[in-house]
Amino acid sequence: MKVSLILPSAYSMRGDVRATLNLASALATRHEVEVISVRRQKEKPFFPIGSDVAMRSVIDVRPGVRHLLPRGQVRTEVALWRTLRGLKSDVLITTRPGLGVQAARHAPRELLKIAREWGRPAVPGPVQRFYPRLNAVVTATEAAQEEWTGLLDGGPAVHCVHDALAAGPWPRSRMDNRIVAAGGRWVPAKAYDRLIKAFAIVADKRPDWRLRLYGGGPEERRLRALVRELNLHNHVYFMGTTPDLVGEFAKASIVANTSRGEDQAMAVLEAMGCGVPVVAFEGTRGPTEFVATGYNGVLVPESDVPESGTMSDVPRSGTMSDADPQLFAAALLALIDDERRRRSLAAGALDTAMRHAAGEVAEQWEKLITDLR
Repeated sequence: MKVSLILPSAYSMRGDVRATLNLASALATRHEVEVISVRRQKEKPFFPIGSDVAMRSVIDVRPGVRHLLPRGQVRTEVALWRTLRGLKSDVLITTRPGLGVQAARHAPRELLKIAREWGRPAVPGPVQRFYPRLNAVVTATEAAQEEWTGLLDGGPAVHCVHDALAAGPWPRSRMDNRIVAAGGRWVPAKAYDRLIKAFAIVADKRPDWRLRLYGGGPEERRLRALVRELNLHNHVYFMGTTPDLVGEFAKASIVANTSRGEDQAMAVLEAMGCGVPVVAFEGTRGPTEFVATGYNGVLVPESDVPESGTMSDVPRSGTMSDADPQLFAAALLALIDDERRRRSLAAGALDTAMRHAAGEVAEQWEKLITDLR
């Protein structure tokens, strides 16, 4: 069976790119697999990919590459249509609503077409119009599955298959470093400002602990300014981007996730794969489905202070922006002060990660494809 997976760019640092390349590598152990990148702006993908996976691009925008068509959006769309119409694969898996719409319109009829979705479409109209031509939609979380089922009422069936972790072996945290880590794009939705404010409280009470932030993005200047404002330059470190985030997570004893409305949870799963418990907000979509308080991490209620316990001293009169960092800090401090609990949660994290092993997730995809065909 030949499977094609198409990404806006296979060369960017995003959780959905990481998940797609992991899936491609896992499927390539038993099938012919190619990853099609609409744009190629670098020599090599940011994340590793299996040697058996073929790579090609629709538009190569690397410096020095000659272009047969004029630059611009029209050129990209024409090249994409040509690529889709000429596909000789058995299965096509798209990874964004825009690509799913184009596949529904232009890919050969006999091709099995599946839209892999993480977030919600910004403009639902084209999706509702063209997605009925697809064979299925597959989401990464149950919450997204419910939303897409409602959006596509009467359209293709919506299934849920969780993201695949990269094939092992994985590094294992020794749980003895006084480090809290977080990784991902530095954009407003990730709410790193909440994490930095929470860690200001932690650093005041446990000054021997450090926060390491991995990634990059447009929020960097604002976040660095916040660190200066809170005088955290000896406690919060901007580590930059790395293709080996799991290796860095393995150096930590806690991984934090403060994002708002997160659909992707690759960083959460990767932390668990290293045997590191995760602290996340209860309202975040992806982490909520994978983090279980008392088993593999801690879910912190957003601006909903419990009646008793370690967080009971947080004033209820505070605004959401005031209360959330205090709640999160209390959860971090509770784990920092209880090594036995951290190690117990680490064992649960490893058990959770096993259910997202690349081979197991690939088998779920194979069964789905077989049923659809």
